[in-house]
Amino acid sequence: MSHPLRVHIETVSTLSDEEFDHILSFFVHKKMKKHSSLVTMGEQVKYEYFVIKGCLRAYMTDPETGKEFTYQFAVENWWISDREAFLRNLPATITIDCLEPCELLGITLQNRQKLGVEIWKYEHYLNVKANFGYVALQKRLQIMISGNAKQRYEQFINQYPQLLNRVPKQFVASYLGVSRETISRLYRG
Repeated sequence: MSHPLRVHIETVSTLSDEEFDHILSFFVHKKMKKHSSLVTMGEQVKYEYFVIKGCLRAYMTDPETGKEFTYQFAVENWWISDREAFLRNLPATITIDCLEPCELLGITLQNRQKLGVEIWKYEHYLNVKANFGYVALQKRLQIMISGNAKQRYEQFINQYPQLLNRVPKQFVASYLGVSRETISRLYRG
């Protein structure tokens, strides 16, 4: 059985065994318990993470109200980090918590850049995946601006059916910018 990271990269570029072994050598393996924090707001972010197993939630907290706003979820074969903090060496502006026990691969910015220079297929993979990420973000912004609660919820379940039974409804509500009660009503409907 192929490694999940290799399978993911090979959706863009086929790798030799030697190339993949070299890529994997740049990553650190990390296991996290359910309810633990992978990234904490205000701290440095040393890694970008590829999810091998588990489910995570990235969120911002309003300093005045304490209200949480879910920014992103990540499950198997997705990437997660506070990207601005990671890329610019700034303190994190979000927190990332494990909603399930997680197994991750982390790569530092220095190793990511070095690997991109050494193996063009990896750099190409990152570019393709970043472009797909921008498209997904654009769609999310469009529906958040112009869609009603029902439209946002329907797009969420169509785009991310694998999250419905793994993410508590209050986090889905926070992600969609609606109340928990609205999600419950839509979930029943």
